[in-house]
Amino acid sequence: MNMTKPQMPNQPAPQAASGNNRPAQTIRLGAIKAAIWENTFGDTTRYSVSLCRLYKDGDQWKTTESFGRDDLLLLAKVADQAHTWICEQHRPSERA
Repeated sequence: MNMTKPQMPNQPAPQAASGNNRPAQTIRLGAIKAAIWENTFGDTTRYSVSLCRLYKDGDQWKTTESFGRDDLLLLAKVADQAHTWICEQHRPSERA
């Protein structure tokens, strides 16, 4: 399996129903993943990002927030893509 192939969905995930704790968007490059969380307070929407590295322990997949030297470039790229996605959410629609 090629772990460096970009895997970024083109469409945002459906809005979470109240009580359903799912990220607004996820971005993954290889073993590095970002979960983008939407927080709405009245008329204000803010986003936060959780970054993790996926690894396999035996037959079970696990996550960690610890990154090695070889993870840092992909971590930066995932963070950049998360930043881009968040910025695009605040732009007025140019498709209208």
